[in-house]
Amino acid sequence: MHMTIRTIARTLPVAMLSLGTGVASAAGFQLLEQNASGIGNAYAGSAAVADNASTIFFNPAGMTRLQAREVSVGMSAVRPSFKYKDKGSQTGALSGSTSDAGGWAFIPNGYLSWALNKDLYVGVGLGAPFGLITEYDDDWVGAAQSIKFEIKTYNINPSIAWRVNDVVSIGAGLSWQRMEVEYERAAAVVSAPLAMTHAILDADSDAWGWNVGALFRISDATRVGLSYRSSIEHDLKGDLKVKGPAAGAGAALTTGKAEANVELPDTLILSAVHKLDKRWELLGDISWTGWSKIKEVDIVRSSGPLTGVTVQTLDAEFRDTWRVALGTNYQLNDAWKLKFGLAYDQTPVKDKERRLVALPDNDRTWFTVGGQWKVSGSSTMDLGAAYLYVPRTKIDNDQSASGRGRVTGEYDSSVWILGAQYSVAF
Repeated sequence: MHMTIRTIARTLPVAMLSLGTGVASAAGFQLLEQNASGIGNAYAGSAAVADNASTIFFNPAGMTRLQAREVSVGMSAVRPSFKYKDKGSQTGALSGSTSDAGGWAFIPNGYLSWALNKDLYVGVGLGAPFGLITEYDDDWVGAAQSIKFEIKTYNINPSIAWRVNDVVSIGAGLSWQRMEVEYERAAAVVSAPLAMTHAILDADSDAWGWNVGALFRISDATRVGLSYRSSIEHDLKGDLKVKGPAAGAGAALTTGKAEANVELPDTLILSAVHKLDKRWELLGDISWTGWSKIKEVDIVRSSGPLTGVTVQTLDAEFRDTWRVALGTNYQLNDAWKLKFGLAYDQTPVKDKERRLVALPDNDRTWFTVGGQWKVSGSSTMDLGAAYLYVPRTKIDNDQSASGRGRVTGEYDSSVWILGAQYSVAF
């Protein structure tokens, strides 16, 4: 199957422009769905598989295993569910119930890899490595802590890889990343007019990061991959808007400029792939994410009489996390490969007192299946599905001293992921 340069030029911008909002599927608000081909294996072996151009994100060194030119485009549909049950919250005028705070979201991605010669490759990846949206009813009991919290990221990742010899390949890349945040809450819980008044932060930032990786061919049957993706510090700037019956009543309830600083975590991945025989393949993954970089996020006024004043602090106090994944592939016939996976993903949230209603996160266990269809000698289609089991999640977040009440309750949560990806070499 042949694809022209003109076709590539059309395909990748479409993938970039279609990037939409994401919802957290991995722990915290990380999005592992940077391809759909890894869903079936719960992303086990992510830094060692290197069977299509999406290796650019997980380990750029993997490009040296690809053909002269390859393109991969994919889409993942993610459906988290956050159903809250109140257990005695103390939130004054706010007493309403809420529906499911989760909803469907779509995460596209696109990659292009190109061999300059037999040992040197360049490529570019487009994706959204972090994302979150929780949205509650306006009058729910926790509205003064959060009604809507949405994070979007857009990541462009040019990369290069070099085959050092038949055993070792290395790779590196730069990331330009845009982050957009929208946060809405009720102004306070003390009286009905204030409860009906909403404060909305709308801010964004552009920043740079980098990633490196190495791929080791231990034998014809075994590969080991190691990759690191840097943290990225965002200086968010935007507007803090106040709307409702009490808007403009005082300096704290007026519209103006605001800013916040957040450092998104770095990630280290160690992966292995081992082919048992002509049909069975084993995959493994262990990864670490530096969530402890996010302790407190201060929202600071940057205009008007309150310039320099912190109007709210999001106390996250995250901890670093580990994720372990195991997977297997079975070559059913020349056209179909079946995929299975299992993973345990640790939450960065330390306890119920520090769990935010904006991010009611907990540990999760992945159960996944998928398949790869060889459409032709040069193209493949990957399909995957995952169910993420999340145990009952307790919350007891007390922000009464700041006028935002105490939210005490329990979440019944889960996540479904469906994905498809098309890859072609030419």
